Amino acid sequence: MTTTTLAAAPAGRSPTAAALRRFRKHPAAVVSVLFIALVVLAAIFARPLSGHDPNAIDLLSARTGPSGDHLLGTDSTGRDVLSRLLFAGRISLGVGIASAVIAVVVGTLLGSIAGLLGGWVDGLVMRLADVFMSFPSLVVIVVVAGILGPSVLTMVIAIGLFQWPVCGRIVRGVTLSLREQEFVLASRATGAGPLWLMRKHIIPAALPPVSVVATLAVAQAIALEATLSFLGLGVQPPASSWGNMLTDAQSLTVIRSEPWLWLSPGIAVALTVLAVNFVGDGLRDAVDPRSAS
Repeated sequence: MTTTTLAAAPAGRSPTAAALRRFRKHPAAVVSVLFIALVVLAAIFARPLSGHDPNAIDLLSARTGPSGDHLLGTDSTGRDVLSRLLFAGRISLGVGIASAVIAVVVGTLLGSIAGLLGGWVDGLVMRLADVFMSFPSLVVIVVVAGILGPSVLTMVIAIGLFQWPVCGRIVRGVTLSLREQEFVLASRATGAGPLWLMRKHIIPAALPPVSVVATLAVAQAIALEATLSFLGLGVQPPASSWGNMLTDAQSLTVIRSEPWLWLSPGIAVALTVLAVNFVGDGLRDAVDPRSAS
């Protein structure tokens, strides 16, 4: 009877299915996933959707408001704002995802090493994390960009390296809770090394909380990119990002009389960051039922 009962148990009771059910109960997260998917598709198919070259200059059409030919108007050199907005999504989303990948990879590697080896290695990694967390990341990234010169690569690496301590601490905590478990001790007794333990036990166990951290890191990186590009230390013209499209908002005249130049990129940054944060909240509730309200 026991075998029959187990065989008849619905597959929906698996941990993955249960997590998906909890995620679907978070309406804001579900809507945010759909919104992010639309943003990604719009960035991928930017050219056919906009119908304009984002860098094509038309001085005769400079600073014209929204019209049938230019749905979101044109900028100071006559470039189509909608086209630049869609193409800018590629860079802004790319910077956010690439920075989060760096933060997760570095944090997972250092956190698992610190937890597995312990001792002076653990102390060294944690003090290194404290050093990174003690400095205001924006100020340091501004200084680095000023010394090395503004570029997308510099920005991605700098943002990623200042985000790894959060992920590192979480993975270290998971590792410390696992390393004395019987299955880990048995693996060590049979000669398993740190890399094998990380691949087979530590990383799979840390994946749920790390996925939450990764989504929040994407949101923070997108906001940081917008700030740095707004200051002129991020993405450089003629390439467009949501941040450097906001540089027009430095003029009070533009803010008052030409809102189409700054309103759409500002809304894009705000809604995308908000959506990614909602997805992170949904993932947190999905992987940890105790956190669900």
